[in-house]
Amino acid sequence: MTDRNGSRAVRGAMTALVTPFRQGRVDWPCLEMLINRQLADGIDWLVTCGTTAETPTLSEDEGSRITEIALRCADNRCGVMAGTGCNDTRRAVAKTRAAAAAGAGAVLVVAPYYNRPPQEGLFRHFAAIAESVDLPIVLYNVPPRTGVSIGHEVVVRLRERFPHVVGIKHATGALGGVCELQQKCDIAILSGDDALNWPLMAVGAVGTISVVANLCPSLIKSQVDAALEGRLEDAGRLHRTVYDLAVELGRHGPNPIPIKTAMFVCGLIDDELRLPLCSLDADARRSIKEILRRHELLTHGARPEPETVS
Repeated sequence: MTDRNGSRAVRGAMTALVTPFRQGRVDWPCLEMLINRQLADGIDWLVTCGTTAETPTLSEDEGSRITEIALRCADNRCGVMAGTGCNDTRRAVAKTRAAAAAGAGAVLVVAPYYNRPPQEGLFRHFAAIAESVDLPIVLYNVPPRTGVSIGHEVVVRLRERFPHVVGIKHATGALGGVCELQQKCDIAILSGDDALNWPLMAVGAVGTISVVANLCPSLIKSQVDAALEGRLEDAGRLHRTVYDLAVELGRHGPNPIPIKTAMFVCGLIDDELRLPLCSLDADARRSIKEILRRHELLTHGARPEPETVS
């Protein structure tokens, strides 16, 4: 799937990869296994070093190596989009240039967090990044985490000035504003909330950057393909499953705690996060196991039920 310039189109089913840890370090063999599992199920893009990857706690070297491993494993079988955003414009530019030099097919650039810049500051921040590279850039709008929302006028200005600003990850937690933005410019919209994948695609989004796909890539791939191909009955049926998984897992804390717990329960990774994130208690793990059992997602490697201390 390519765009009119011959490069890989920024659309389809994309997985926001978790970072597996073991005894405080990145579990590199496990990461490769997870990536190969994604490739086997036909995912369109791997997204490294985003929110789900616990990127604020990764060193620069760890982040770079994660993207390099994704590129090597993918070997052009799918796209690799590297998360390069931060709240320091100079560092974001440096990270973006490094991702381009490594061979990333696109970058995902989050709005600066904590600083809460004005809209003009947001424009200048993204413009500085866009001026530094010529590969596709996807803006990442997630105001619940960053404390600031990328306004439509900023998106329109960026799209008009920089044709390689090709997409925006919409992770506001609501549908609002999508249709208005589409009326103002032709930027590609990607869902950033699994519970809203189908509703967003029904009004014009062209894919999703998914958390749930870490656990069940084939499910997300099937959902996105059905929506893009206009198979509405299939898309609606798959939406009910994806929605239930996303909402029920989300009740157990902020991303990526629930998805990493679910992957641990399924025997895919160790139950390890980096502080300030921390593991769930035994009751929450049991609840997540029931959610997975309901959707027939438990594998032969599922962890045993935690013992109850009397």
